[in-house]
Amino acid sequence: MTTVQVCDACGTTLGELDPRLACPSCGGLLSLRHDAPAVRGADLRRLFDARLDDARPAYVAGGGTAARASGVWRFREIVLPDVGDDAIVSQPEGNTPLFRRESVAQWAGASSLLLKHDGHNPSGSFKDRGMTVALTQARRIGARAVACASTGNTSASLAMYASLAGIPALVFVPAAQVALGKLAQTLGYGARTLLVRGDFDDCLRLVRDGAERLGIYLVNSVNPFRIAGQQSCVLEILQQLAWNPPDWIALPAGNLGNTSAFGAALRAAKALGVVDRVPRLLAVQAAGAAPFARGFREGFAERRRVKAETVATAIKIGDPASWDRARRVIEETDGIVTDVSDADILEAKAAIDAAGVGCEPASAASVAGVRRMVAEGVIAPDARVVALLTGHVLKDPGALVDYHAPGSTRPLANAPVEVDASLDAIARVVDAVGR
Repeated sequence: MTTVQVCDACGTTLGELDPRLACPSCGGLLSLRHDAPAVRGADLRRLFDARLDDARPAYVAGGGTAARASGVWRFREIVLPDVGDDAIVSQPEGNTPLFRRESVAQWAGASSLLLKHDGHNPSGSFKDRGMTVALTQARRIGARAVACASTGNTSASLAMYASLAGIPALVFVPAAQVALGKLAQTLGYGARTLLVRGDFDDCLRLVRDGAERLGIYLVNSVNPFRIAGQQSCVLEILQQLAWNPPDWIALPAGNLGNTSAFGAALRAAKALGVVDRVPRLLAVQAAGAAPFARGFREGFAERRRVKAETVATAIKIGDPASWDRARRVIEETDGIVTDVSDADILEAKAAIDAAGVGCEPASAASVAGVRRMVAEGVIAPDARVVALLTGHVLKDPGALVDYHAPGSTRPLANAPVEVDASLDAIARVVDAVGR
């Protein structure tokens, strides 16, 4: 199978191993284009289902075995370059659960709501889906180092996969704005970390400007191989639903790479007959970081930028890099873009956490967005909806502690209690719990 990189704006074509991440003619973003697979429709679905069955007993080893167990590389005919299993950098990733939680569905007012939890990936976020492909490509082109700008999840994922690939990693994160759990991962996995006095948009500008001059391979969502890997999530959702698409898929929206990836995967799945229709997409931003939602309300008359401020740090982005791609996706899927307040995000997170699922704040934006759209009559209460949770609950424990702190409007009912080392003291606590 032949893969090329094609400019979204002007159609300029680059070779598969060309390390440039922007069009040399117009500066536009690049996408991957593959030859059509040899099989289509039901035959392609059967191929993916057979690989799922084959992967389960192999979920313990590295190298080629890890690639065969990956929930990303399983869909290579649709979204990925043709790479031998032994060349793939994989943990493995993907194969994340689809949860049904009645209490969360009731909170959102959507009786058929399901939660796709990509926080169950190896580094705890959906970023691993793209990073396995980006780091595989970095190794194929002989990159001397890899780099990213990040609000935390990308840097943690990059550091982990770079360590696995044996390639030095450099990450740019906004100083004093990254959750400790994510920063600890990045440092623990060995990445060189730069704390930039600025926000994410400053970090991305710096790393994009410096990557080519410094000879570093950039793996943010402007990288077409990153986006290709993230397409696997929506294909996995379709497979988990026996290839019967839901009515809606809701997802948090920050830099808009995932929104773009979901649209590209749905476009390909429909064209290849894997599904006969595509769900509508609901992209949800935090109200304090909602340039895309504002653009949507204005009919995308112009590109908007804002100074981002939100408790949902993973989507705290004011100038999304994948704006044009995401706009096309919203238009193609008859999608909706909305925003929700930090209070709504944290309330949704509390409902998800209390259901035994748990997620970081940005993840909960998807469920908060579903609730808003149901209340506004955009999503029918009985519609089949899948809401994406992008990060694990331990990614940002500080947000949970602050939300439930003593004196807050939502203190923990199960707040820790200091007791004497005696059975009588324990008995009083047990009696109180029983009441």
